[in-house]
Amino acid sequence: MIDSKSPIAYRFRGYLPVVLDLETGGFNSKTDALLELAAIVIEMNDDGLLVPGEQYFFNVEPFEGANIEQSSLEFTGIDPTNPLRSSVDEHKALTETFRGVRKSVRETGCQRAILVAHNASFDQGFLNEASARCAIKRNPFHPFSSFDTATLCGLAFGQTVLARACQAAGISFDTNQAHSALYDCDKTAEMFCHIVNRWKQLGGMPGHK
Repeated sequence: MIDSKSPIAYRFRGYLPVVLDLETGGFNSKTDALLELAAIVIEMNDDGLLVPGEQYFFNVEPFEGANIEQSSLEFTGIDPTNPLRSSVDEHKALTETFRGVRKSVRETGCQRAILVAHNASFDQGFLNEASARCAIKRNPFHPFSSFDTATLCGLAFGQTVLARACQAAGISFDTNQAHSALYDCDKTAEMFCHIVNRWKQLGGMPGHK
């Protein structure tokens, strides 16, 4: 019988890693605005190494009544009122991202997506809260399991700050572009692939397909 599953379906017990980064109007997922969403699907190449794949990015319109802390805007440099943002509402940003992720899950033969993020509990909390607020039923991500690159970076490099971990790993990092969801997502994806691939090169995961 021909196996139609992609090799990545065997690497993480049927879960497809998808890197996520959100920029928000604060730290409270129930009250604070979601302002940017970026996601990158992780793929496996012919050599069995992980590589960043399909990207999704949206500037997001704050939901009605959302709280936005001025300190958060100063930190990220986001101006929610800028018409050049071409922002979309939460529902559109989530449904289009989820649709693309579900397609990748099906095509690889995986069972579900698993969120990868730097300090993953933060992004997972905002993602789950926004999904509930928009009454989205088909969230492809596992509701509570995740891969936290802050933890992985601490293990691999003794650093938990993404910029410092990138420096230790020899990955370029432009602090002027940091705190943009797409840039941080891209660097988190690069870091996740780097650590998992290095583990493979060191002989990790014996016997996996």
